[in-house]
Amino acid sequence: MDHKYYLQKFQQAADQLDKDLLGQHQLEVAVGVVLDSVYLKLYKKSWATALQDPLTAESRIFFSIWVNAQTVADQEILYNIHTFKLRHLKGYKISSIKFAEAFREGFKNFAQQWPNVSVAFGPLTLMEGRVKVDLKDFQEELTELSRYFFEIVPLVDDSLKKFKAL
Repeated sequence: MDHKYYLQKFQQAADQLDKDLLGQHQLEVAVGVVLDSVYLKLYKKSWATALQDPLTAESRIFFSIWVNAQTVADQEILYNIHTFKLRHLKGYKISSIKFAEAFREGFKNFAQQWPNVSVAFGPLTLMEGRVKVDLKDFQEELTELSRYFFEIVPLVDDSLKKFKAL
C-alpha cells in the first residue's frame, strides 16, 4: 500500500472540512498512520484523559476513517467510533457497556444515513461501517462521512453527560 499517496488524499479531505463546524463542535482533526493503516480522526480534547495527547490518551473517544492494504484491495474505506478505557475518564463514572448502550439507543435515529453501518460490536466500537469507493478519487466520501459525524457529536456529548460524576 502506498502510504504517501493515501496520506495525501486523506489530508486533502481533512483540509476540505468545514472549519466553522469543527470549531462549533470543538473538534480536532488528525491524519496519520497507525498499525499500517492511514487514518483521518475527529475527536475532542474533552473526550480524552486530561493532559495527555488525545490521540494516544489512556481514555478517549474518537471517530476514525481509514484504509489499509486489505481495504485498498477491496476498494473500500472503513469508519467507526471507538472508545478506550472510559472508566478512567476523570469527572465521569462510566461503564463502557452502559455508555455503548446509551450511545446506540440515540444512534438509532441516525443509522439510516450511515452506509453499511453496524452496532453489533463490544463496547469499544460504538459503530462501524464500510463504503465502496474509487480509490483514485474518494475525498468526497471522507468529507461526507465527517459531515455525518458532525451531526452526532451532540449524541456523544449527551451520552457522556449521563455518566457525569456528582
